[in-house]
Amino acid sequence: KPSYRKRNVIERLFGWLKSCRRIATRYDKLATRRLASRQCSRLLASVDASGITFRTKRNMARWDAEAAREVLRAYVVEALGDAEAVLIVDETGFLKKGTHSVGVQRQYSGTAGRVENSQVGVFLCYACRHGAAFIDRALYLPKCWVNDPARCAEAGVPEQARRFQTKPALARTMLERALDAGVPCGWVTGDAVYGKDRKPRLWLEACQQPFVLAVAGNEPVWFDGPQTHRVAALAKALPETAWQRHAVGAGSKGARTFEWAWVPLWRLQLSAEERTWGHWLVVRRNCNRPEERAYYIAFAPRAEATLERLAKVAGQRWAIEVGFELAKQQCGLDEYEVRRWPAWHRHITLALLAHACLVVLQRRAKKGALSPGGSH
Repeated sequence: KPSYRKRNVIERLFGWLKSCRRIATRYDKLATRRLASRQCSRLLASVDASGITFRTKRNMARWDAEAAREVLRAYVVEALGDAEAVLIVDETGFLKKGTHSVGVQRQYSGTAGRVENSQVGVFLCYACRHGAAFIDRALYLPKCWVNDPARCAEAGVPEQARRFQTKPALARTMLERALDAGVPCGWVTGDAVYGKDRKPRLWLEACQQPFVLAVAGNEPVWFDGPQTHRVAALAKALPETAWQRHAVGAGSKGARTFEWAWVPLWRLQLSAEERTWGHWLVVRRNCNRPEERAYYIAFAPRAEATLERLAKVAGQRWAIEVGFELAKQQCGLDEYEVRRWPAWHRHITLALLAHACLVVLQRRAKKGALSPGGSH
C-alpha cells in the first residue's frame, strides 16, 4: 500500500496525466503533438531557482522525485509491459554555463560530440514492440563535486549521494531497481561505456539476466580455452560464410540492415545449470563498408539464443537515441535553468513522464483507440 507521501505524488501526477489525456482527445495527431509540446514547455519552464512552479510552490515543496520515479516506471510498465522488452542504458549531456549547476564540469558530451561544460545524466529506457519510454534517471556527479562537501551542500546533494559512482555503477543501480520491482523484461543492452565494465556484466550473469552489451575492439575475451584474445582480432579472422544479413529495426532513412556474425566464447562452467547459459562475441559490420565494425558481448540461455535474436537486441539501442531526441524536442528534457539536485530530478522526472504520455498516446492512436471526442 503506497505511503501517504507516495499517494500525494500519485494523485498529483495522474491528475496531470488525465488532464493531458482529455486535451489530447480533442485534436488530431499533429495537433496533439504540437499542443503537448506547448503544454510541457509551460509546465517545465515556469519554475523558479528551486525547480518549483510559482503557482504550486507550496504543494510542490513536498514533491518527492523518487516517489514520482516509481509512478513513472509503473505507468510505463502498465502501458507497454512485455516479457521480451529490452532495458537500455545510455547517457545524454546538458550543456551549461558557469560552475553552479549541480554536477557540471568540462567533460565529454555526446550531445555536443566534444568536451563541453555540461551535466551528464544516465538513463534507463524500456523498449519493446509496443514502444519505448524512460523509466529511470540518475545525475552523474564527477569527482570534483564529491570531493567538495561545501559545494555539494550548496547544491542540495543529499549525504547518501555524495560518493563517486561511475556511469556503469549508476546504470547498475537503476537496473537493480527495475529488476527488484519486477519489471518484465527479456534483455539488457547498452553501448561500450557500459559494456566495458565487467562488474555490471558479472552481476547480470549472477542474476541470470540475458544481455547484449557493446565493447571496444581491444576488449579481451577467452576463446577455445583460457587464452586471451582481442575481439577485433577474432572478428578479423572470421570467414565470409560466417556473416548473415539482418535488419534490426527502422531508422531515419529506412530499415537499419547490417551484416552480423557470432563466435562462442569460453567460460569455466562447472555445473549443468551453468552450462545451459552461453557467452558469445557478436560482431556487426556495415554492408557497404565492411571495415566499419561494432562488437558486443552476449549472455543468454543456449537454447534460446540465435544470431538474429541477439542482433535485434543490439539494434534496440537505437530506441533510446530516438527517445532522447523526442524528449528534448517535445517535452523540454533539456530546457531548464535549475541548479540544485532536487530541482534537477524533479524537472527530469516530469519531462520523462511527459515523454511517456506521448509514447502511450501514440500507441493508442496506432491501435485506433484514440478518436476525437472519445473518453480514454
